[in-house]
Amino acid sequence: MSLADMAMVSRLGTNELAATGMGSLLLWVIMSMGIGLRTAVQTVSSRRLGQKKYPECGNALNNGIILASVIAIPFTILGITYASEIAGLFLDDIAVIPHCTDYLFVGFFSILFVLTSFAFQGFYAGVEETRVHMVVTISSNILNVYLNAGFIYGSEHITQYFTNLGIPWLAGLWNWAPFPALAVKGAAIATLIASIWMVIHFVLFLFKERIKPYHPFGFQFISVNLIQQVKLGFPVGIQEMISMTGFAVFYKIIGMIGTLELATSNVILNIAHASFMPAIGVGMASATLVGKFLGEEEPDKAGQAVKDALKWALLIMGSVGLVFILMPGWIISVFSDDPQIIAIGKPCLQIIGILQYFDAIGLTLFFVLTGAGNTRFPALVNMTICWVLFVPLSYYLGIIKSMGVIGAWIGFAAWIIPFAVIMALKVRTGSWKQIEV
Repeated sequence: MSLADMAMVSRLGTNELAATGMGSLLLWVIMSMGIGLRTAVQTVSSRRLGQKKYPECGNALNNGIILASVIAIPFTILGITYASEIAGLFLDDIAVIPHCTDYLFVGFFSILFVLTSFAFQGFYAGVEETRVHMVVTISSNILNVYLNAGFIYGSEHITQYFTNLGIPWLAGLWNWAPFPALAVKGAAIATLIASIWMVIHFVLFLFKERIKPYHPFGFQFISVNLIQQVKLGFPVGIQEMISMTGFAVFYKIIGMIGTLELATSNVILNIAHASFMPAIGVGMASATLVGKFLGEEEPDKAGQAVKDALKWALLIMGSVGLVFILMPGWIISVFSDDPQIIAIGKPCLQIIGILQYFDAIGLTLFFVLTGAGNTRFPALVNMTICWVLFVPLSYYLGIIKSMGVIGAWIGFAAWIIPFAVIMALKVRTGSWKQIEV
């Protein structure tokens, strides 16, 4: 959804693009805690699937929803209260701050729905119903794109927008009602509505016959189970939040270089984020299989699942990385038609292309460890590398050595490469096969 917001807002100008990118990143600092929720729900439900304790899979989902509410509500209140101050803390350009404030204010209302969706993702992935996640994600993103066009450009400008894209006939889809042109705020409203629909759609799948054995509606509060999920998910959730705070500081560094460079990096990060999805998908699959096989006391099958996951992650992300290396300008032009952004972004996207191979390893093995129940080690490693190597090196190369945005993105390699190496060494020890959940 953030990628769609960026692509559709980019036609408004550099300030709007920079504001949307920074707003998305700052919201993700909080939303990323949902990865901890997803990890906990998936780890428990996949292990219980292997043990054939099906009702406890539904209990894991219910606990995840409870934890999502506990996390989201206070952060939402703080966010909508201090949206302007938060934007001003990370942005220097006074022309960008108001747009970012608008995006943040609306975006904070979506935190509860996003975190709840993460809990559902963990449940459906854990019980090997990943098709549900796919269908819900597709429908939510289609809705987001549809509403984006209307809310961002309004009824008066929607025809011109699609005419510029060469598909003017699509403007007719918005003729049924007047839409005000809300610019950046419109993108945030569209994402909020799409996030609400995402939760509703996930709930509708709970009524399917094949989901009933897991008793998702048979709520039973078991404090021991809830505490166990907190212990599993807390390290990952905190690691994601602290690491994303590091990325927000990284954006602050790029903002010190210039607004144009910040807008470019927004595009690059969102392209990179989308490209990571195949490894995350393969990683989630491996986490489910590892948890299931360990629950069935079949560690050799779990080991084979890891090898297969690495093979596919490297194949898929390596192919994407090759496209980034060979055709960076064409990829960037899909999300921005500004020639300056395209020129600045080309070498940055090529750096991301090279790192795809290392990220495929790091992300996949991160999921392997968390799926087995080892959430502390990868979390500590990730946080440490982020703040000890990535952030300082990005500042040193980008600001002190005057290498600009390229130097800052070279610093990104100091995060991805060491993390992949350490994850590989850890998984190779085989200690994860002995973990009880």
